[in-house]
Amino acid sequence: MNTDGTPSRAMAWLVCALIAAALYGNFYVYDSIGPVADLLQQQRGFADTQIGLLNAIYSLPNIVLILVGGVLVDRFGAARMTMITAAICFAGALLTALSPNFAGMAAGRLLFGIGAETFNIATLAAIADYFGAGTLAFAMGLGLSIGRLGSYSADMSPNWFATAYASGWQQPLLIAAAFGATSLAASLVYGLIDRRRTASAPPKPVAEKFVFRDLLHFRKAYWYLLALCVLWYSVILAFRSTFSIKYFQHVHGLDLGTAGEMNSYVFLAAVFATPAFGWLCDRVGRYAPFLAFGALLLPLALWTMTWPHANLWIGTALIGVSFSLVPAVMWPLTSRLLGPTRFGTGIGLMWVAQNAGIAGANLVAGWLNDRAGASAQNPAGYDAMMLFFGGASVIGAVCALLLWFSAGRRDQELAPTSHRPANAPA
Repeated sequence: MNTDGTPSRAMAWLVCALIAAALYGNFYVYDSIGPVADLLQQQRGFADTQIGLLNAIYSLPNIVLILVGGVLVDRFGAARMTMITAAICFAGALLTALSPNFAGMAAGRLLFGIGAETFNIATLAAIADYFGAGTLAFAMGLGLSIGRLGSYSADMSPNWFATAYASGWQQPLLIAAAFGATSLAASLVYGLIDRRRTASAPPKPVAEKFVFRDLLHFRKAYWYLLALCVLWYSVILAFRSTFSIKYFQHVHGLDLGTAGEMNSYVFLAAVFATPAFGWLCDRVGRYAPFLAFGALLLPLALWTMTWPHANLWIGTALIGVSFSLVPAVMWPLTSRLLGPTRFGTGIGLMWVAQNAGIAGANLVAGWLNDRAGASAQNPAGYDAMMLFFGGASVIGAVCALLLWFSAGRRDQELAPTSHRPANAPA
């Protein structure tokens, strides 16, 4: 630690590594439902509505709690809230794996969701505590990229832990709980390190409060961006994290291991491409055109996956580019549209709406599958779900184009701004 109380370079990067490890475990737990979806249906008789609810219920409490989470982090500190929420997430993962019925598993996923989004806020605040403006964006991007490797690992788990999957649905979820334990362990070590420098560290700036009347001053372009955020995240997370592996198995005849591997490359590509796309946008000073291009790729990708003899590599590659490009552009563009005085309010509202959208998309997709009797014996039953996802993604792409036309022209985007770009999670 330096004499002025600021962390040394070595300490900062050690904290970044611990936060990245904690995110890795947390992301693995979140994406652990998709690979066991077919097993839950076969061995426990779960309907697709129930499987969708296991991920939807994660988002439901955060429609409200995401606003509370930032206040708690400011009140009690990033380190303490990281440890507390990591413990809640681990308890939720363990309850999900050990529950004898659907109600218990749903309670476990609800508990995990209560902790996870505030955990994400706390980890961002933790990195912000240890890095200055010159390295903050890179450190956040690196931590997020390593976290996404947890999602990649969850998708690859049918291949890596084939014996566990052969034994049934529970062993894979116990492995996910073990990764939740590693996330908690990394958080605890970070907490111990942070305790050593808290007394002499400079005070944190006070976060901006969420003020509803500020919404009246938001420009039309912001609402286009919010609509895109809700629709794009709802489609890509409900499909990729809940139903895509099952869809690949039942519609395209892939085995579990191959379907998980196919799905995993979306996140693997994003690990490397997201920072690269962000760097490119900063270099050319343009955001809205890149955002529109990334948004248009999602409906195109879903359309190719509905072909009877589709090459799924094309669709997954397009989703991978979209998943890398849109988050790399969306949050810096939000900062440019709102400025620092309203960024907290704007991003808070976007996260609230995003969680509501993800929960709703999971529930609607599961209901559509059950209503149409979607299964390996009736692959056409998935058509309604894909139409729903495709329609929502098209509307999102239209919002991106409207944003480009209203506030993303070259003269508007190249105009100097008086505030620094704010960083937000993808």
